Amino acid sequence: MEIFWQLATGAALLGTEVAEEGGGFGLNFDILETNLINLSIVIAVVVYFGKGFLSNILGERRSAIETAIKEAEQRKQIAASALAEQQQKLAQAQNEAAKIRASAEDSAKAARDSILVKAEQDIQRMRETAAQEMGSDQERVINELRQRIAIMAMQRAENEIPSRLNDDVQQRLVNSSIAQLEAS
Repeated sequence: MEIFWQLATGAALLGTEVAEEGGGFGLNFDILETNLINLSIVIAVVVYFGKGFLSNILGERRSAIETAIKEAEQRKQIAASALAEQQQKLAQAQNEAAKIRASAEDSAKAARDSILVKAEQDIQRMRETAAQEMGSDQERVINELRQRIAIMAMQRAENEIPSRLNDDVQQRLVNSSIAQLEAS
């Protein structure tokens, strides 16, 4: 850009030198007119010399943008496929979790039912055992009571027999026993 400015100012200076020498050129002080001439010269030089340069820069920029867009589209496709894959894995994991949860619930229900049945069986067995133990305890207590009563009766009889059994009573008892033996 600096080169173009120097060319434009150089052309204006050339016009003033020629006018001073008495040639056909003169100094033009009309700002609008001189600026338009300078501007048109600059534009012509830029277009003529900068055409290839600008087209190369713009072409490179365009190809860089196209490459960036293609890369972004490829990354988008890769990300979309990765997202779809992860969503599929998530769905599979959710299905597996649902299966595991259902299986755990079934196992828990079966275990609970098994425990309830076993507990019911244990309670029934305990009742039967308690009933048997109570029956055997009751029988044992009755036998003990019979033995005690028999022992107490014998002790009482032993204590009372000597006072009640005199010679007449003994004679009658012996006679009655003999009579019973003869009758049988």
